[in-house]
Amino acid sequence: MAQPTPGLSGVEAMDAFSAKLRGSVVRPNDAGYDTARRVYNGNIDRRPRLIVQCADVADVIHCVNFAREQGLAPAVRGGGHSVPGFGTCDDGIVIDLARLKGIRVDPVGRVARVDGGCTWGDIDHATHVFGLATPGGIISTTGVGGLTTGGGFGYLTRRYGLACDNLISVDVVTADGICERRATSRTRIFSGPFGAAEATSASPRPSNFACIRSAPSSPDPSCTPWNRRRRRCASTAISCGRRRAS
Repeated sequence: MAQPTPGLSGVEAMDAFSAKLRGSVVRPNDAGYDTARRVYNGNIDRRPRLIVQCADVADVIHCVNFAREQGLAPAVRGGGHSVPGFGTCDDGIVIDLARLKGIRVDPVGRVARVDGGCTWGDIDHATHVFGLATPGGIISTTGVGGLTTGGGFGYLTRRYGLACDNLISVDVVTADGICERRATSRTRIFSGPFGAAEATSASPRPSNFACIRSAPSSPDPSCTPWNRRRRRCASTAISCGRRRAS
């Protein structure tokens, strides 16, 4: 593992990093910088050195490695709704997942795989056409990853539990740049990400930093959150229940 060095190590390092990315890099002098750094809480006014709008998981891995090697503070943004502003930082690198919008719903297995940039409005749109739903947030523009790792209270919670109660597994990128799936138990799933907001932002050490890349959902019309937790799916997932016609 490369040893951290303070600040960017010259134009060559920045050019080499940018060449690896499929997404966009936004810097303070770029025209769209003020828009790119904006988060939901208007009281948060931070100025990151770089904002990387990731196009895929490879971009996320490159960002994590670059932040570690250059000694830059990382902030990971899912939906950008973190009240204390964990999805942004001053003079560091923002790993923006907003372009990672993939959702794949398996209506038979009742599992939906949800990428880290999805909001609850995205997952509702994808699952409702199959008559399915899962406990989510109150505001549709809240990020799935941030709300779930923070617990996740919503309209269906009294019947089906918190969003984290319905989580089956997660794909994470750890601080040493390794993408792994955590699905064997609740303790293992949340050994890194649980409680870390905006899916997630923390100091760049393997022990406490994990970027949630995707999480799916599997709906069941009759089972309780407890029974759903006992029937784990091997894929990254959040379980959800069937909607009833009013």
